Amino acid sequence: MSADTLIQQLLDREAIRDLPNLYCHYVWQQDIPGIVDLFTEDGWINMGKRPVIGHPALLKLYKKALNNLTPRPFIHNHVINLDSDESATGTCYVEIRGVQDEKSMMGAGYYDDVYRKVGDQWKIHSRVVTMHFMVPLEDGWVKELSQSTSPELEPA
Repeated sequence: MSADTLIQQLLDREAIRDLPNLYCHYVWQQDIPGIVDLFTEDGWINMGKRPVIGHPALLKLYKKALNNLTPRPFIHNHVINLDSDESATGTCYVEIRGVQDEKSMMGAGYYDDVYRKVGDQWKIHSRVVTMHFMVPLEDGWVKELSQSTSPELEPA
């Protein structure tokens, strides 16, 4: 592999790594156009029910979602796989703190993303959100995890 190829791969990884960071920043700032601009024009997100596809639908989704919830997401452990010069996949883990209906909330999960290069910019083409829990802070998350089917959480 040439030095130019290696440098381009590093630049691509950094540009992709910026996407979830910017996503969280824009969520904190309630910058809905900024959030949506991170997606390709035909980009989509699935938060568990059905995919929401395209910029107009994403704008509507985020306006509604951020109206009742003040999420404060934190991204960790971003794994990136470069599939080609114009396509990549990745998973990043998210912790969410926030307020909903005047209650302190906490959550954890991960985003499975597909990234596409549009012109000279990387964008999110698709995001599947998997939340392991999103609960009121005073309730804690132990009950949510104890109901999980993960083998490591089964009683011995």
